[in-house]
Amino acid sequence: MTQVLRERLAALGMSVDGAAITPLSGGDSGAALWRVDGATPCIVKRDTPERVAGEADGLRALGAACRKLIVPEVLAEDGDLLVMQALEGTGKRDGAALGEGLRQLHRDSRDADAGHGWPRDNACGLTPQPNAPLADGRAFQRDRRLLPLMRGCRERGLLDAALAGRVERAADSLEHWLEQAPPSLVHGDLWSGNVLFTPQGPAIIDPAVYRHYPEVDVAMLTLFGGPGDAFFEAYWDGDRPADWERREALFQLYPLLNHLYLFGGTYRHGVARAADRILAG
Repeated sequence: MTQVLRERLAALGMSVDGAAITPLSGGDSGAALWRVDGATPCIVKRDTPERVAGEADGLRALGAACRKLIVPEVLAEDGDLLVMQALEGTGKRDGAALGEGLRQLHRDSRDADAGHGWPRDNACGLTPQPNAPLADGRAFQRDRRLLPLMRGCRERGLLDAALAGRVERAADSLEHWLEQAPPSLVHGDLWSGNVLFTPQGPAIIDPAVYRHYPEVDVAMLTLFGGPGDAFFEAYWDGDRPADWERREALFQLYPLLNHLYLFGGTYRHGVARAADRILAG
C-alpha cells in the first residue's frame, strides 16, 4: 500500500520522493491513516469517497469561519483519499484560548436566515449523519438526531421499550423548554481527541459539521472529561445559560445514543441518565 500511496500522492503533484510514510491509528472511524513527512508534512486518510467528501467539506467550512482556532488545510481530495496539513500536538494546553476560539466560531457564524442542518449529509464516527435542514432547531434535534438513532438502537436490541419511550418523551419535550435560536456552525464531534494543542494555538480536527445550537460542541467537550474552568470562563464570558445542565444533557444524548449504537450496552446507563435529566427539567 505504501508504494501505491506514493504513486497517488505524486499524481496529485505532491513531492514524496524519500518521504517517510508512517501508518497511524484511524480511530473509531475505521479509516486508514498515514503521516507523510515529505517537503510538506501531511496526514493522508483513506475512506469511502462520500465520507472523504464530507470531511473535506467540513474542514473547509471551519477553516473559513475560524479566526482563533487552527483547522488543518485540505491539500488534496481524490476519491477515497483526503490529504490534510499535518499539525503538531505538542503545544501547551490552553483552555482559555480554546474557549475564546470556540466562542468566536459560534458567535460569528450565527445566521438567523439559515436552517438548522447542512446542505449535505456527513458522518459522526461510523454513523451516517442526516443533515437535511429544518427551520426549527427543536424539530431538527428531534427528527434528524435523537429519534433516528433511538430507532436504530431499538432495531439492534440495545434499548428496551421503557428506555426508548423516555428518550422519545425527552425528544417530544423540546418545544416546551428550549427556545428557538439562530443556528451556528458547529464542529459536530468535538470530543477531547479532536482537539490538538499545537505550538501555534488550539486546533480542531475530524469534523462532522452542521448548523445548530452551539451547545452541541460544548456538551461534547464535557461528555468524556472536561475542558477546565479556564475554558468555560472564556467561552461563556458571563453568558452561561441558566438551564445549562438540562441543555448539556440534551446535547449529550445524541452522542451517547451514537456510542450505544456503535459500541453496545456500556453506554445504556449514560443514555438513561441524560434522558432523565432532560425530563426532570
